[in-house]
Formats: sequence, structure tokens, C-alpha cells
Amino acid sequence: MLRMSQVVAVLAAMTVGVSAHAAEQGTADEAVTMTKRAVAHIKSAGPEKAYAEIIAKDPRFNDRDLYVIVYDLQGKCVAHGANPKLVGKDLLENQDADGKFYVKERVEKAKAGAPFWQDYKFTDPVTRKIEPKSTYCERLNDTAVCVGIYKR
Repeated sequence: MLRMSQVVAVLAAMTVGVSAHAAEQGTADEAVTMTKRAVAHIKSAGPEKAYAEIIAKDPRFNDRDLYVIVYDLQGKCVAHGANPKLVGKDLLENQDADGKFYVKERVEKAKAGAPFWQDYKFTDPVTRKIEPKSTYCERLNDTAVCVGIYKR
């Protein structure tokens, strides 16, 4: 009987560990919600104020491994919720680990106007490893507002 309770305790601990890991990771629905929240905020507060809040890692725009990125339609990063050093840089020619020009593709898709998901690989700010990533973007005026999820 004691042995069975030990097995149950171990299984319960493993389940809690898996649940805790999942809770640390943003979901696709959360990425879409955060993107829409950022778009609405940029519209209401104006780009200057909203971008500053995104860059400052305001919790509305930065949660666990979810963060907002805004590009102009020439590929320049105008706001980045995880890496403020990228703000103001032309990232059009950036490639992922597989050589995919993901910013160029993102800008082209944004120019079409419809919201979209894009797959590529990127360094996860939580694990610091290159992970498969899927990013949801919406066009707002001459920008693409995006939030991605890591597929661990």
C-alpha cells in the first residue's frame, strides 16, 4: 500500500510540473488577444506613448514568453517588448536559424492587410534556446503589430 501511494505521489508531482511548464508558456489565443490589445492601445494612446509602454515591458504587452513587436512596412522595428536594442533597426534582412527571411516575409504578408500567422525559428527569451515559433500579426496603418508563441 505504501508503494502505491509513493507511485501516486510521483505521478502527481510530474503532472504539476507539466502544468506549471504549460502555464509559463503563452498560448495562441493569448497571442491573438495581446495583439488586439496592443492594436487598440496604439489607436487610443497614439504610437509614441504605446510604443514606449511596449518597450518598457508594460505587463499588458509582456507576459511570460509573450511580447509585442511592431515593425514598419519597410522592416524597421519601432517597438519590441523583449529586446529594446532592436528598436530603430532595419531588420528586413534578418534570417532565422534555417535561413528564412522572416521579417521580409512578415512585412509582405502585412502589406496584404489580412491578419496572419507566420512560422519560423527564434531564440526564446525564457529558455535562451532557438525554438520553433509562430507569430500572429495584424496590420495597423503602416505597421505590423505582432505577438508570437514558442512551440516547445
